[in-house]
Amino acid sequence: MAARSTYARVYVDDLDTALPTFEALTATRPGLRFSYRDLELASISDYLLVSGTTEALAPYRDVQAIVIVDSLDDVFAIVEREGGDTLDGPNVVPTGRNLTIRHPGGAIIEYVEFDSAKVQAQSAR
Repeated sequence: MAARSTYARVYVDDLDTALPTFEALTATRPGLRFSYRDLELASISDYLLVSGTTEALAPYRDVQAIVIVDSLDDVFAIVEREGGDTLDGPNVVPTGRNLTIRHPGGAIIEYVEFDSAKVQAQSAR
């Protein structure tokens, strides 16, 4: 299993209001912007900005990071072997598939396996 990149998850009140500051801080534009369930998300540099109502955000607040991986199946096998718990997924999401895990020791991480065609479609938006 290879981890390709990691995003810090940042919860914001309004995506359109938050993005200009992150664009200035990172000197980049959002790479992806999409909706998932009742959330609006945008990736910019090493951040994933997440916006939604208090109720919509509640199930996601404990997630500490997002890791992009080559294979969710490999992640699942490792975590199962090591004694972690699957909290959500695997799910089909706008960028591929995801899985949220509570690791032994308590860290909660979302893993995403990108589907390049879906990512390209989201990037074109």
